[in-house]
Formats: sequence, C-alpha cells, structure tokens
Amino acid sequence: MSAEDSDIPLKAPASAEYGDPMETEVTSWMQRAKAGDADAFGALVERTRGRAYAVAYSLVGSAEDARDLCQDAFAKTWRARATYKDGAPFLPWFHRILRNTCFSWLRKQGRLKASSLSSRTDDDPDWDVAADTPAASAGLEREEAQAVFWKAMDRLSARDREILVLRQFEDLSYREIAHSLGIPEGTVMSRLFHARRRLRDELEPHLSGALSDYAEGQER
Repeated sequence: MSAEDSDIPLKAPASAEYGDPMETEVTSWMQRAKAGDADAFGALVERTRGRAYAVAYSLVGSAEDARDLCQDAFAKTWRARATYKDGAPFLPWFHRILRNTCFSWLRKQGRLKASSLSSRTDDDPDWDVAADTPAASAGLEREEAQAVFWKAMDRLSARDREILVLRQFEDLSYREIAHSLGIPEGTVMSRLFHARRRLRDELEPHLSGALSDYAEGQER
C-alpha cells in the first residue's frame, strides 16, 4: 500500500446491534438515501470510503483497481437503495455488495478460481487470486519489510486476506466480523486461525527485525 494510501483510516467498527456510533450514523444516512436524499448518501460515502478501500485492496491487491471497485460498489448501493431494509445495519449489507463487486471483477479478469485447501475446516469455497501487481510498501525505514509482508499477503486466498484485514487492520472483534460476513462467530475464529497460520508460513523465512512485530501481534 502506498504511503498516501496508508494514511486512510482503516478501523471501522461494525454494527448498530452493538451500539457502535458509526453504524448508527451510516444506517441513518442510508435510510435517508433510500428516500432519495443524495446529500445523505454523499456523507455516507465519505464516512465509509476508508474501510471500503481497505477491504477492496485486500481482495484485488491493486490500489487503483480497489479505488475503482469502491466507486462501483457505492454506485451499485445507490441504485439498489430501494432494496435496503429499513433499520437493518448498513455496513454488513454494503460489505456484501463490495465483496461481490470485487469477486465479479476478479472473475472477469480470469484471476479468481475455487481452491481446495487440506487445512480448511468449513464447507464454504475458498478462492485464490492470481496477483499481477507489485507488492505495496510504505515508509522508508521499514520499506523492505512492508514489501515482504504484502508479497506474502498476495499469496494468500482472497478470503484469507479479507478476514485478516478486518481483524488486523480494521481491528474488528470476532462478533463484528461475524456480523459483517454473515457467518457464525465460531467460523470467524476458525477462518482467522487458519489465515494467520498460512500468512505466518509465508513470512517464516523473513521473521526477523521489523516483521517480528507482526509475528508477535498474531498471538493476540
């Protein structure tokens, strides 16, 4: 991720069900947008674009494409506003639109294929994305470590990257991730455990210096 992009706030707690102010705010804006209030929808986009970019980037691995796909997902959200259920938390609904937009684009690019991993413990299909962009790096002192880290992330499946971003970068709780993805909390824990293990396996040859900070964070 570029230095410019690294300034985008990545943390965005997920749900009005848990009394989160952001979810309450954007859900209120979405209800107004459903009635045709374009200004409310514009405020919603401004409030959530950092989170949307982080998730899109984790899935497609390209800053430019992630920005384009976010714009596409927001446009789809506006067009689909009549189907939004009044009072339903907005963020999980939007997350499904965003991830479906990203997966559809990856399929069209021929970069998405179902894969079967022997370490998997649930029945949903996993996905491999063929990375064709340079790894992102940020900063000067830790530039090499950042490059190694994002190369390792690129080698993970899209689903692994998605859940790692939601947990490690947006700092969502297991319950918030479950709510966003529409899966049981136990499944979140299982997916995250295996995603962390696969990422650590990719990083193992480089686990020294700056990257050791990340390894220590995986224990939390």
